[in-house]
Amino acid sequence: MRGIAATQIGQLARRSVLRTLRQPSQIVPALVFPLFLLAVNSGGLKDATNLPGFPTDSYLTFALAVPFMQGALFSVMNAGTDLARDIETGFLNRLALTPLRGAALLAGLLAGAVVLGLIQAATYLAVGLLAGADLAAGAAGAAVIVVLSVTVTVAFGTLGLVVALRSGTAEAVQGMFPLFFVLLFLSSMALPLELLQTDWFHTVASINPVSYLLQAFRSLLIEGWNVGELALGFAIAAAIGVLGMTAAAAALKTRLVRT
Repeated sequence: MRGIAATQIGQLARRSVLRTLRQPSQIVPALVFPLFLLAVNSGGLKDATNLPGFPTDSYLTFALAVPFMQGALFSVMNAGTDLARDIETGFLNRLALTPLRGAALLAGLLAGAVVLGLIQAATYLAVGLLAGADLAAGAAGAAVIVVLSVTVTVAFGTLGLVVALRSGTAEAVQGMFPLFFVLLFLSSMALPLELLQTDWFHTVASINPVSYLLQAFRSLLIEGWNVGELALGFAIAAAIGVLGMTAAAAALKTRLVRT
């Protein structure tokens, strides 16, 4: 039984990876847009480093955490859109006629998000370091950043699967993307939590899990090794992934009707 499940996941994962790599419309925006915003923000907000208590004298280093989160949010749209297209074309209905396991389907669909997450993480980190950003944690920290980035990307990708299974259309998934993107702007994206002076914004950012995911990346870039912040970041990413997969599995039961 385990062998059958592994074969199913492998076949669907291969399809997901190939489909992702064959669609520049998924890869290019997920790379270019976050790097464009990084250039704009690091140039326009560099004077923020003069604020008392700002954690680094390089705003580029501080802002480099943001592309990793933006890339993860793109996985919401990419993973969800691919699944929604399978629903619209009837591919999911055809899968319902096979002994395919729901868990294998969901896991296989996320393979594309894993590959795209690796490409994104390597690109963001390389461009940031070439532009002059610091990496206090060194080479080992770079590897951890890549792992954390992929973990966060897959976690948010599960949310895209939920939206696709609930809505059944690619347009609905794409329409939800701005709502997810708001999470980034209502976080500590531009300033550390302790420097956010507006009460309501500080409160919202403090309960926004994206703030702590950003801080996990920044801990490696600015501090070196902060086990507490890293553990919290990985824990939040894992929690999002578990909740997303659970919700997706529940939604799949109403979609993958065996006939």
